[in-house]
Amino acid sequence: MDHFANITAHLADLELDALLLTNEANRFYASGFHSAGTDGAALVTRRAVYYFTDSRYTEAAGRALPDGVVLREVGRGRGYAALTEEVVQAERLSRVGFEDAYMTVADYERYRKALSCQLVPAAELLWRLRQVKDAEEREAMVAAQRIAERALEDILGEIRPGVTEKEIAARLQYLMLHYGASDMSFDPIVVSGPNGSLPHGVPSEKAIQSGEFVTMDLGCVYHGYCSDMTRTVAVGHVTEEMRAVYETVLAAQAAGIAAARAGVTGRAVDGAARAVIEQAGYGAYFGHSFGHGVGVEIHESPNASPMNETPLPAGAVISAEPGIYLPGRLGVRIEDVILLTEEGCEDITLAPKELLIL
Repeated sequence: MDHFANITAHLADLELDALLLTNEANRFYASGFHSAGTDGAALVTRRAVYYFTDSRYTEAAGRALPDGVVLREVGRGRGYAALTEEVVQAERLSRVGFEDAYMTVADYERYRKALSCQLVPAAELLWRLRQVKDAEEREAMVAAQRIAERALEDILGEIRPGVTEKEIAARLQYLMLHYGASDMSFDPIVVSGPNGSLPHGVPSEKAIQSGEFVTMDLGCVYHGYCSDMTRTVAVGHVTEEMRAVYETVLAAQAAGIAAARAGVTGRAVDGAARAVIEQAGYGAYFGHSFGHGVGVEIHESPNASPMNETPLPAGAVISAEPGIYLPGRLGVRIEDVILLTEEGCEDITLAPKELLIL
């Protein structure tokens, strides 16, 4: 991955001379090189690109960074702010963008005091650029999705009464790593029976029982990009209520996906799915939005939520995940990931969604 040129091309949008990248996700998006936490910084100017890191990453960065990037190493008395100031002086930079949504107050103060330039809030520029996925990004996300689907397919053979939520969650993590993931997009959610009403419930020692739903929300990282998927399955048998809730969620997801395309608002996509759930009488039990952007981070722009009245861009990848949660009784969520196009959308999730009773 190399998005430095794309960033450079948009510096003029905010009348910036340069953009300072300190956030882990943004550094990776720009460079294709990953270093943990605050162990790195990139400075993109109109004339050059600089990458700063410490001795633990210098050799690896040298191998991975795109050609032409100037690599410099921090050391005692010569930290990230000092290296940045050297470039500010050399290139006579006056307006440097920074990631106001990510940088801590302490780090901001450190840079503000060290730099002889104006620091300009610019996180929204990165959000806007990251919304639209190029071919290489889409390829990585599809591969991550296939890994998650293989893990799901395997785990279906292991779900039975007596197995705990934690055991299923642990196996899902192992299987995704086994099939090629570098990490999890997030800690898997595995909830069953009455725990299913917790949209972000934490897997527990609760044993799965016959007659319950099991909801599994999982995803992994491949080449730096995330997958995300939720499937709800039943064990043994289902009640009429369970079947009705499941079919309502499935119909709501289909309605949202049918409405999803570039140029429509996130509110409109969410509304198409929400109307199905409300008409079925479950509107009070769908509290979250229809979907969120997925990419380098598991939650990023744009969102398909009631609050987003901005048109969605072509090339964005968002989740499609309506749900119904009946407190203390059961829950159902079905989630795919879709790529928005001018004509509609492409569902890049292939796992079956029909009600499965194990």
